[in-house]
Amino acid sequence: MNENINLINFVDLTLDEKKMILSWRNHPSVKQWMYGTNDITLENHLAFIESLKNSKDKLYFVVKQDDQYIGVIDFTELNNPELYFGLYANPDTKIAGIGRVLEKISIDYAFNMLKKDTLKLEVFSENIQVRNLHKKFKFIEAGTKIINNKEVICMELKNENR
Repeated sequence: MNENINLINFVDLTLDEKKMILSWRNHPSVKQWMYGTNDITLENHLAFIESLKNSKDKLYFVVKQDDQYIGVIDFTELNNPELYFGLYANPDTKIAGIGRVLEKISIDYAFNMLKKDTLKLEVFSENIQVRNLHKKFKFIEAGTKIINNKEVICMELKNENR
């Protein structure tokens, strides 16, 4: 992994960092691709982060590159061989290739740090840019489902080294 990349666990964030993440998550360009599209309150956001302290099946990180916060990656279902992950970029910064950086970090962490066999994700079918990003990293479309009356593509990537 790039040595100027730092993953900061949500449970270790300062209050200002937690508020920054909440502003990203509630940003229209991020929120439109989430299952829950309502604004999240600060109270609920802080309670969620507090719940992560006792969670054995979820990890959430803010990704910092050099001095800049560039996005969020998360892993769920840590207790299963098949791990789910998600990512979103900082909507207030426009860095070319930021999605590729977050994707590469996520794959590296899942396979090399968490030692998982399969990495899975879900993406709305109309989110073409992100679907194509995942395909560039060799994710395959493994199925579909409907969430909130929208088609969701289920994608997965096998760890070739296991």
